[in-house]
Amino acid sequence: MREFAHSQTLELLKRFGVQRNRAERSGDPEAIHDLRVSIRRLSRCLRVFAQFYSGSGWKKIRRRLKGLMECCGAVRDRDIALDLLTRAGFPPTSIVMLRLNLERAEALEDLMAELRRWRVRRPSREWRMELGL
Repeated sequence: MREFAHSQTLELLKRFGVQRNRAERSGDPEAIHDLRVSIRRLSRCLRVFAQFYSGSGWKKIRRRLKGLMECCGAVRDRDIALDLLTRAGFPPTSIVMLRLNLERAEALEDLMAELRRWRVRRPSREWRMELGL
């Protein structure tokens, strides 16, 4: 079971890295959604397989992922709201749409800054060591 847990964790770490890079490059709604999915899956994996890792480093990793997830959520929430309002027939020039676009741009700027910090830190390598993978 330990080998399975480690292989799943390594695969999810790899996917997380790919999605993190993709979101940083494009910033588009689909890339941010996919990054959120990869964070959620990795975080759940760490919790479910906690007994198969060396030490309790998995808790620290989950806390760091939570911060990134919050940044992604701020952008994603605006994407969903914009999509719903568009479907409801709100014109792009309405006050609510303009405001949401502005908020999304600000949240995206914060997310991009956070993603740049993650790129510099290169956490995946550190995490593999911390988890004993």
